[in-house]
Amino acid sequence: MSEPRMDHIMQVGLGFWSSKVLLSAVEMELFTELAKHPETLTELSARLRLHPRSAHDFLDALVSLNFLERRDGTYYNTPSTDLFLDKRKPSYIGGMLEMANNRLYPFWGNLTVALRTGEPQNEGSQGGVGLFDALYADPERLRGFLKAMTGISHGANMAIARKFPWADYKSAVDVGTAQGDLITQVALANPHIAGIGFDLPEVGPIFEDYITENGLSGRVQFRPGSFFDSPISQADVIMMGHILHDWNLEEKKMLIRKAYEALPSGGAFIVYEGIIDDDRSKNSFGLLMSLNMLIETPGGFDYTGADCVGWMKEAGFHSTRVEHLVGPDSMVIGIK
Repeated sequence: MSEPRMDHIMQVGLGFWSSKVLLSAVEMELFTELAKHPETLTELSARLRLHPRSAHDFLDALVSLNFLERRDGTYYNTPSTDLFLDKRKPSYIGGMLEMANNRLYPFWGNLTVALRTGEPQNEGSQGGVGLFDALYADPERLRGFLKAMTGISHGANMAIARKFPWADYKSAVDVGTAQGDLITQVALANPHIAGIGFDLPEVGPIFEDYITENGLSGRVQFRPGSFFDSPISQADVIMMGHILHDWNLEEKKMLIRKAYEALPSGGAFIVYEGIIDDDRSKNSFGLLMSLNMLIETPGGFDYTGADCVGWMKEAGFHSTRVEHLVGPDSMVIGIK
């Protein structure tokens, strides 16, 4: 039995302090500025318009949190913030943090209400339209959201492109493709794969821009449609990344059945997200993401690998396995 400790309680209980310091730094593009060249307190204060009362504490708090380095009075990015929080780099993951700052941070203030009512606490709870309706009605907001999805998914997408036995297959469709990073990484790493991104028509221009940026025009195509109202495009491999957790159990099973029906014999279905460990005691990110689905959706939730394997077998998949990708993300693979 471990000794009682208060430091962990206080660190988590006041964790929003450090979270908001990082989110504000991303909002002000601090790391992008420092990626150009290191700067002093005076220079950064002027560039970011920081008040002298708070500037020193703010920057040194980022040093203490290991997001900045300070040498001889000059501030530098760390290797991690330079790679992942510089907006000019393709490795930028700050889109998700931008969305957390702009939307999720205030909504999570109502978590207790959500836990007691089971109701979302986003725009829809405040008299507005639901999450997806609001996003798809505003092209710029949609572009920001899809960029955020790329940020949170990029590492796992690259892992799937490397770890899955793509040599055994010729085509793939990414369902709910968003900006298209998953099918992009698969196509870049496996030149023989013909790729399709499947999503609502509003996503098309954003997808096409991303595909063009990555030199894949002609090899990877966009196909418009709703995975609720239309059949899923046929391919040797069907992928759903951070899709199933948006929906309730009945809808999850429906999407898995649709994937099964669209695959040829021997085809593969890849589902990935922050899969919760079967003991439900280790993958905090997956469990917290499931609470985020409570905040954001009427019925969505995250799930364990065993849950997903059971749903796949129920749909008819004869062989299934769970493989870790990176960080909190794992993929569940079903073979028809």
